[in-house]
Amino acid sequence: MSAECLIRRGDMEDLDDLVRFQVAMAAESEDKGLDPQTLAAGVTHLISRPLEGFYLVAEVDGRAAGSLMVTFEWSDWRNGRFWWIQSVYVDPAFRRRGIYSALHQHVKDAAHADPESCGLRLYVEQENSGAQATYLALGMVQTHYRMFEEEF
Repeated sequence: MSAECLIRRGDMEDLDDLVRFQVAMAAESEDKGLDPQTLAAGVTHLISRPLEGFYLVAEVDGRAAGSLMVTFEWSDWRNGRFWWIQSVYVDPAFRRRGIYSALHQHVKDAAHADPESCGLRLYVEQENSGAQATYLALGMVQTHYRMFEEEF
């Protein structure tokens, strides 16, 4: 990466960038439109409740270059907390410059520092082979689980 990348916690000053990133991510990865007002309320909710999770923002030359969200899941099997990496997005102008790798390493380091952490998890679109290759290269492994949901 040519420019210095600063990784920091996202806050309310990042709301517009976080919403813009998520709208773009949903359109790119799932061809899905998101309602910006609902999304802004969701981002605001998490920022105001750090026990539920947080956002990380990668900044290059004072500009938001990418972000991700971390939420938590308690595992009774492990008596520990999984850190779920979600809502990953890197601005197209900053791709292939190590932005996601820097974000991922920051999450990994923070999770290792949490004595209750038992690992990292994420989910990825089945057809997103580029993202899957990135996750494998960063040391993650594909699990045997399939994800199911029921939306309300």
